[in-house]
Amino acid sequence: MTGANGSVGKNLLAHASERDDFDVVAVVRSERAAATLPARSRVELRVVAADDVDDLARTLVGASSLVHLSGILIESRTASYEQANVTATENAVEACRRAGVRHVVLISALGADGRASNRYRRSKGEGERVVEGSGLDATIIRTPILLGPETAGAAGLVRSVTGGKVSLLGGGRYMMRPLDVDDLSDAILSACRRHSSGVHVHELVGPEPVAYRDLIERVAGMMGRPVTYGVLPIWVAKLGAAMNSRMKGGGVTPTVIDVITTSETVAHNADGELGVTLTPLSKTLDKIVTSWRRTT
Repeated sequence: MTGANGSVGKNLLAHASERDDFDVVAVVRSERAAATLPARSRVELRVVAADDVDDLARTLVGASSLVHLSGILIESRTASYEQANVTATENAVEACRRAGVRHVVLISALGADGRASNRYRRSKGEGERVVEGSGLDATIIRTPILLGPETAGAAGLVRSVTGGKVSLLGGGRYMMRPLDVDDLSDAILSACRRHSSGVHVHELVGPEPVAYRDLIERVAGMMGRPVTYGVLPIWVAKLGAAMNSRMKGGGVTPTVIDVITTSETVAHNADGELGVTLTPLSKTLDKIVTSWRRTT
């Protein structure tokens, strides 16, 4: 797998190491990233530079599937959507061809579309198109916000609640379909185990739609923390993000705000096709709050 040091990668490694039918080669881009990963049985760690296709191909020799997790939502001075979401996918596909790997599992995002006006969604769609046109068997899984004790989404929720005052973009009325990161790991391993021929695009979301404000209130109630709310118009947030990101050369942009404030919807949830039993949202939130209590 690529991107093994991200929250999804770490979760997936934990799941895979508990199963005796998987051996994993975990790929990261630096020794610093490698140092964040604990030693696990049946997991081999490799450091491969982002643009070294030859080294990645050598690393992939003998693999039955590549799980491609690399990608970004927030750009920086050193990483753009084009580099992280498109070029990195092109490199991964080319390495698979050279190594003889026949199956790719690509983790994408809801709303991915190569023709989208939103630059993030467009880059994810272009990444999907690279995989679809590769000639390899592929399982593409589009995901919503991911929740679990180590995810950025969970950290944001806890930070908002413990801060005591939450600034709600547009009143927090947009609908979310949070997916437990454990469920995504189960879906990825199922896709690797099944290795269906052809290209299959799935949308996988959590079982319960919830407005962002309601999600905050539920977490606050479980943590026993009172919160007050302020409302920030989305256009004001985008204006501020545009100015700040321009000065910093990265960070939260209007593109990011557009992504996080767009209601997450799907026509068909692919939990059945991917062999996943979805975790109830209440149980996911309980895991997050329990983890928070352990660290306070």
